[in-house]
Amino acid sequence: MIVGVPKEAFPGERRVALVPSVLPNLAKAGIQVVVEAGAGAQAGYPDAAFADKGAKVLPDRRAVFAEADLIAQVLGYGSNDRTGKADIALMRREQALIAFLRPLGSREIVEEIAAAGVTSFSVELMPRTTRAQSMDALSSMATVCGYKSVLVAADMLPKFFPMLTTAAGTLTPARVLIIGVGVAGLQAIATAKRLGAVVSAYDVRPVVKEQVQSLGARFVELEIQAKDAQDARGYATAQDEAFYAKQRELLARVVGESDVVITTAVVPGKKAPILVTADMVRGMAPGSVLIDLAAERGGNCELTRAEETVAVNGVSIVGQINLASTVPYHASQMYARNLTAFLLLLVKEGKLNLNLQDDIIRETLMTRGGEVVQPRVREFFSMPALVAQAG
Repeated sequence: MIVGVPKEAFPGERRVALVPSVLPNLAKAGIQVVVEAGAGAQAGYPDAAFADKGAKVLPDRRAVFAEADLIAQVLGYGSNDRTGKADIALMRREQALIAFLRPLGSREIVEEIAAAGVTSFSVELMPRTTRAQSMDALSSMATVCGYKSVLVAADMLPKFFPMLTTAAGTLTPARVLIIGVGVAGLQAIATAKRLGAVVSAYDVRPVVKEQVQSLGARFVELEIQAKDAQDARGYATAQDEAFYAKQRELLARVVGESDVVITTAVVPGKKAPILVTADMVRGMAPGSVLIDLAAERGGNCELTRAEETVAVNGVSIVGQINLASTVPYHASQMYARNLTAFLLLLVKEGKLNLNLQDDIIRETLMTRGGEVVQPRVREFFSMPALVAQAG
């Protein structure tokens, strides 16, 4: 089995799908790796490091696609809706693909991947089970985003994060509010606490209160109850507009008291809910910073513009996307470990092990044999159920 690692093609992407340190484990399982020249350079992994661990470095993208049985990417076509389409022409029928593919993003793109005859696995569909934890790339990248969002905020805020006692008097600590306590939110809380800020956090799921408090932050409790706050996979579920209107009303005071607000609320396959209105932003003190980690999905703040930083009444609203790519060395390392664990499950005796009795393989398999085979994806796009899936 030959796994190919092309250079990431999304503009500004610095990560790489596999790193040299995982190659010996893959080699033990009979997996040979070929890498496009320069694929890991921007993440701090030179070609020589790959070659030293047994990878074959190929001169260009076309050579990688031609030689590989399976392509490993960070942002595959779907997640990379700008330049990813060019890869379809390089792929051949029954070639396998593992990447972030945004399975609930565009029906047209999912069907294009299927039409190419590619056997694709979407890492976003990884089950949230104990067994699949080591393969959960979504959580790994959310960890990076949560950490980096706080550093971006600290860099932009015209105040210190910690309380400081100086010869010029005592300086009060920054007040940070995290909205949405998933993996990114928890990492943001931990990072802001390490920097010495006074941290509060809010989530529609009251079950996360204990996690917030265990990190030394205050859990913001609003007099409002979400209906079915999380799904079976542990993700927050979308609520009706009446709920969000009441939530915004109650959050307004807390937002206005904060120096930094970091929003992380996304619902898979849906536009991000608006949690912070223009009026709420205007109630914040000049110099305050709002980091919107949901910018790519429309944003949790009414004023967010994806890929831009907007200033309103002295408040900076940061809509930076692909934040994980700004910590490429460790983001690549984490993603590579996730992918390696998945590959060791997926490849047996040099061949793809398409055992659909295995929930990890069954849930992540998105396209096969010219069809979109993932039931959740078909249901989301209102595609008719398949009569029978190939075994």
